Amino acid sequence: MAPRVTAKHLLDEYGTTHAEEAGIRLRDTPAPLYQLLTLCVLFSVRIKADIAVAAARELFGAGMRTPKAMAAATWQARVDALGRAHYRRYDESTSTALGAGAELVLDRYHGDLRRLREEADGDPDRVRELLQEVPRIGPVGAGIFCREAQGVWPELRPAFDTRARHAAGELGLPDSPEGLARLVAAEDLPRLAAALVRVELSSGAAEALRETETD
Repeated sequence: MAPRVTAKHLLDEYGTTHAEEAGIRLRDTPAPLYQLLTLCVLFSVRIKADIAVAAARELFGAGMRTPKAMAAATWQARVDALGRAHYRRYDESTSTALGAGAELVLDRYHGDLRRLREEADGDPDRVRELLQEVPRIGPVGAGIFCREAQGVWPELRPAFDTRARHAAGELGLPDSPEGLARLVAAEDLPRLAAALVRVELSSGAAEALRETETD
């Protein structure tokens, strides 16, 4: 089946971003960008994706939607929010990381990650480097941030990590970011990247998708 048709199936079946799942209406404004960063911190340990998303929802529901609010919350309040989402084993260390990360964003970027973008001066690799200065964020977390934020920060496009590219190859799609970017509109790149990662991580998803295409 034509790659563009496969890409459409991916968007239709699996194209919900993690930000959307967490209730983040991603825009190039301080609060949603910080919420995405928080989500990436939560993803930066070995934990199930649905638990990380649930933890983000609990933190946001408790009012911790900005770096100022996160920093002002008590360590125990953050632990309690994570616990309600069953974010176990990592709740205490993650609470500490979230507090320290909020302080870093406030001190260095005055609470606005668009200043990080300005400091990177259009260099995606520099964006990733700066993101990894945030406690708990490593290459995986930085990759998730760029994958999701490419919809609002065009200089990050096309952002497809190793998992996404591997899934693309398994489905007979181009396995280069540039090749994948040609299959969908620019605004759909975050959704396509998310869909490919879901297929890579979901047992049987790739086979199910191939069967759908042959029906």
